[in-house]
Amino acid sequence: MVNHQHQRHRMSFTPSQRRLRSSRYLATLGAVTAGLLMASAAVAETAIVPVAPENFDQCLRDIGKRAISEGVSTETANRVLADVEFLPRVIELDRRQPEFTTTFADYLGRRVNETRIEKGREMLETHRDLLNRVTEETGVPPAYLVAFWGLETNYGSYFGKMPVPSALATLACDQRRGAYFSGELVSALKIIDEGAIEPERMEGSWAGAMGHVQFMPSVFLKHATDADNDGRRDLWGSIPDAMMSAGRFLQSMGWDPDYRWGREVILPETFDYSLAGQGRRSLAQWNELGVTDVYGQPLADEPIQASLVVPAGHQGPAFLAYDNFRVIMGWNRSEFYAIAVGHLADRVAGAGGLANPPPEDAPTLSRDDVLRLQTALNERGFEAGKPDGIIGPATRSAIRRYQASAGLIADGFPGLELLDSLGVTPSSS
Repeated sequence: MVNHQHQRHRMSFTPSQRRLRSSRYLATLGAVTAGLLMASAAVAETAIVPVAPENFDQCLRDIGKRAISEGVSTETANRVLADVEFLPRVIELDRRQPEFTTTFADYLGRRVNETRIEKGREMLETHRDLLNRVTEETGVPPAYLVAFWGLETNYGSYFGKMPVPSALATLACDQRRGAYFSGELVSALKIIDEGAIEPERMEGSWAGAMGHVQFMPSVFLKHATDADNDGRRDLWGSIPDAMMSAGRFLQSMGWDPDYRWGREVILPETFDYSLAGQGRRSLAQWNELGVTDVYGQPLADEPIQASLVVPAGHQGPAFLAYDNFRVIMGWNRSEFYAIAVGHLADRVAGAGGLANPPPEDAPTLSRDDVLRLQTALNERGFEAGKPDGIIGPATRSAIRRYQASAGLIADGFPGLELLDSLGVTPSSS
């Protein structure tokens, strides 16, 4: 059980076209081209221009040559690439931006709820021996392993249904991020070639993340581990392999076994919110600024550097994030995700809910709303950069500067008070 007061801070093709097989995938180009003509029509309906069929064919040839040059057997490269297909849905998902941003309250509520917490505690007990073994070998505590598992696939209940070779081929042969996904496809071919999984069973997310802990193929190659000693690194069918692999990956990114991810804190009423997200300070320095634990007690006298995160502005919870928070963000570059992992780990280990839950009435902003917000800031001389509909560091900095000039709490958060002051009415209102 977690003791908040005393726990140490450390711690689309037709079916016949889809399954055409050949010992050499170059012989399938006619079928692939025919399928791509159909795919092109489907994509046109979503205003997305697909890669030209002849370019897709050449792309597959090039990737096949690269894979073979990097050690993939010719038989595997030919067999797998003969069956890949262009997936217009993958391009649509890659291009699509959410119409509305997700508030922190909604994000956290969907991912750290009572059902997931109780299931996580059940998994913690069911796999206690395995998780303890992973902790002994990697330093990552059981509750964190369970938290990653819960957030990635709801404890293995959903891995994704996209055929990974086809999803990666679609993205590899698209100009937007082709170089990255070409490498991932070659990595997927290497995984198949080593016998980890049959290509028809290699299913995952639209972007190619796979298995219990949703590893990309390149991460699989570097960190997947055969923990059950059956001769295969199986992140789909083996929980021991998945948990040990997750531990190895986190260990490789610098997980510190002596510390937690961070913790919720209470800020004084007169706190300068411009300090949030603006570098790290020691716990002693945060103490001097009046920051306390959730019980109002001074922070522990530990040699820890921490940054302050206020994901829902001054009306929501505040967190001091330690080095392991940055490790979590190495898995997923989202502060919301990192907080959710840490908080779910705490809850699974027995802690209670947040002392200061995020406000439920925070505005939900569309990309158009953010564009209008950025334009309004720029027009008033608070440079937010070229309006792009995404609230990044430049926009948050501009918000803080405007808030300070307008006598508002400068937390960098686009709350209703800020939007009213700028004359921006959210589309969701």
